[in-house]
Amino acid sequence: MSGAAGPGVQACHLYRLRPGAEAEYERRHARVWPELSVLLDEAGIYDYHIYRHDLLLICVLRTRRGVADARAVTAASPVQARWTASLAGLFAEIADADGEPLWAYPVFHHPGQPPP
Repeated sequence: MSGAAGPGVQACHLYRLRPGAEAEYERRHARVWPELSVLLDEAGIYDYHIYRHDLLLICVLRTRRGVADARAVTAASPVQARWTASLAGLFAEIADADGEPLWAYPVFHHPGQPPP
């Protein structure tokens, strides 16, 4: 998936933590700033999950108006700038050489049958 994901389409990107940063990353996300949650809502971001395996973070989300719109809203926000700066020392890798997030793309999907 890329940053071109449209409204409602699941998008996924990856981060890699620095060794030893795992506990601090989880501690910070256990107390996400209320103003950051408001910003995510304003940006139309919903169904947002972050999973961790060792140093790998897997971020999965959906947006109401598309990823490009959500990125524009968050990029213009001083709240996002402060949050990102506060976590910067915890990351080993967050983007490619062009500064694009490390987008992951779907390879397989089984929708299955929802419970009755």
